[in-house]
Amino acid sequence: MSEPSTDPGGNAELREFLRSRRARITPEDAGLPPRSGTRRVPGLRREEVAQLAGVSVDYYVRLERGRGTNVSEGVLDAVARALCLNDTERGHLFALARPTRTRRRPMPAQRVRPGLYRILDTLTGNPALVLGHRSDVLASNRLARALYTDFEALPQRERNMARFVFLDPAARELYVDWERSARGTVASLHLYAGAHPDDPRLAELVGELSLRDGDFRRWWADHDVLRRSHGSKRYRHPLVGELTLDYEALNPTGDPEQTLGLHTAEPGSPSEDALRLLAAWSSPPATAPLPDHAPGEG
Repeated sequence: MSEPSTDPGGNAELREFLRSRRARITPEDAGLPPRSGTRRVPGLRREEVAQLAGVSVDYYVRLERGRGTNVSEGVLDAVARALCLNDTERGHLFALARPTRTRRRPMPAQRVRPGLYRILDTLTGNPALVLGHRSDVLASNRLARALYTDFEALPQRERNMARFVFLDPAARELYVDWERSARGTVASLHLYAGAHPDDPRLAELVGELSLRDGDFRRWWADHDVLRRSHGSKRYRHPLVGELTLDYEALNPTGDPEQTLGLHTAEPGSPSEDALRLLAAWSSPPATAPLPDHAPGEG
């Protein structure tokens, strides 16, 4: 049973994020002595978070209701420690509690530098793509399009990794652990939302995915956040079968809001063989060499 407090005003994202983090922490996890009796709420009570953070209950209640203003860095740090937030969650809390609000308007279109395009083209043996705001796919090389889908053939607004993961039926077959990948996609999008709460295209994307996919709608309500840096994923490709690829997420110098995603296979592994086969399949046909002279000439 959840606590019976609702507040339609205030910072809704901050309110729901703090509630979701509080619900997952038990008193034992937080270092509090166990108490007898039945607890009415999952996780910590508000007064327990206030006690751990060293603030008054009234102050924490206002903060969790999204009513806190001019919250100090010290208080946010104390709340982050009380809720056992990791570094990514802590940064998200700061972004939500101290937002820079602007009039909701379209954000400037992102551009990929010509040099970055050339880098993608040289990576003929590794899938590589550039993601921007809202996980928009800004650029991809031939092998990334063979692995996922031909993003460049899609209308501009549909070139988005979250849309691919949730709305393209092929994605559920491609990812061996689709749920894990999909949850990570939602968590990455939530992290972006904390930094860009007034992005109208984000609101449009979240609204569309929430309407069309029940999994997205349910996981969005969890308020998990994730910053992708590296890891591995397993795929089941219709042409080359199963392969495991490691990925690295790199931010180009000068544009931290673009991410270059590189995929590699372990040398000598079956995955490397499968990736090589996929690269051969996706390569353009060889052009026949031109003759030394035109037909019919001496």
